[in-house]
Amino acid sequence: MKLIYCVEDDAGIRELITLALSTADFEVIGFEESQEFYSELKKKIPDLIILDLMLPKVDGMTILRSLKKDQVYSDIPVIIITAKSLELDKVKGLESGADDFITKPFGVLELLARVKAVLRRSVKKTSEDEALEYNELVLDYNKRTVLCKSNQVSLTYKEFELLHYMMLNKGLVLSRDKILQEIWGYDYEGETRTVDMHIKTIRQKLEAAGCPNYIITVRSAGYKLEESIDE
Repeated sequence: MKLIYCVEDDAGIRELITLALSTADFEVIGFEESQEFYSELKKKIPDLIILDLMLPKVDGMTILRSLKKDQVYSDIPVIIITAKSLELDKVKGLESGADDFITKPFGVLELLARVKAVLRRSVKKTSEDEALEYNELVLDYNKRTVLCKSNQVSLTYKEFELLHYMMLNKGLVLSRDKILQEIWGYDYEGETRTVDMHIKTIRQKLEAAGCPNYIITVRSAGYKLEESIDE
């Protein structure tokens, strides 16, 4: 289930968007303004953000630009939604990194179609990334290879997918449940111990290739990718 954040100060429109997307099997969390949005963003990265331009305190364009300047959040697809209909506003939004633009008033079917289209493009873009680099660690998704200090690291399919997921979310704490959902799927009936075993094996293989302990344990929370000598 894809997670979508909706930042919209109009309670009626926010409720409409939440209901429409929830009915289409998306998980949706709504926010009235930027502060609560940023607070939740630090805890969990969504698959998509729907962002109103006319917000109290901090406007949507400022939020969009700050997201795109931050390496952690820059790849999150964003759909701008606003009452403004001037072409210049749309151009500014798209040039600032928005993936699509919807003008109020809008229909539910149009909203769903645009959300699904942006998510499809996002998945394609992520899967076609030629390489991810983190310090001396290089992962090539297309070639299914991992190098550490130019040494080949042989990973199983799940180990590779797990390391790729952690590199995409480097610096963020990922819970065991979240990892299970993303890598093994929501229908997986195994225990979170599965994650621990895979993390342990990945660590051992990276260490054997000469890499430091990049994957650290965050007590009672999960794991994150970060260079550290002591766990």
